[in-house]
Amino acid sequence: MIAIAALALLALLFVPIWRIDLMAPQYPEGLVMQIYIDHFAGDTEKINGLNHYIGMSLIKDEMFPEFKYLRKVVMILSVFGVLAAVWGKRQGLFAGLITLSAFGLWALYDMWKWGYSYGHDLDPRAAIKVEGMVYQPPLIGHKQLLNFDAWSTPDIGGWVLFVVLGMLGVVYFLELRKARQQSA
Repeated sequence: MIAIAALALLALLFVPIWRIDLMAPQYPEGLVMQIYIDHFAGDTEKINGLNHYIGMSLIKDEMFPEFKYLRKVVMILSVFGVLAAVWGKRQGLFAGLITLSAFGLWALYDMWKWGYSYGHDLDPRAAIKVEGMVYQPPLIGHKQLLNFDAWSTPDIGGWVLFVVLGMLGVVYFLELRKARQQSA
């Protein structure tokens, strides 16, 4: 199960990890931005066009230095997971669980930090200014931004990451329970 979980991480190299959906009366079909491990996809050009009016910077791959190395990080985590499975020791499983959890928390924090800067650092020469309004997208869940409903949720890769963490957590719990039963 550990090896399967480790290999499942490789899906993050090919599928979107996170998504932001925007709904507004002028866009009844909605706009979507998908975040992959190394690039953005979806309606980023339309979103950039809209955000220009309120002074937000352009969303482009180059604004994330993380995109340059995240593919390698995921591959390394996957290899370490397979090695932990081959090694067969609880310590390897625990180290992998902690490392992967720390990676996930770091990714969420990094995304929040970017969203904060993106939504607060507005061009003072913007065409539309709403006093006291900030446009930070939600990290998880829903937020009303002017006439837009913004939803931020995991995409396929995000769910894969949560399932992998869950699988490792279950295996670790079962291993601890087995060790306690053997010592009793």
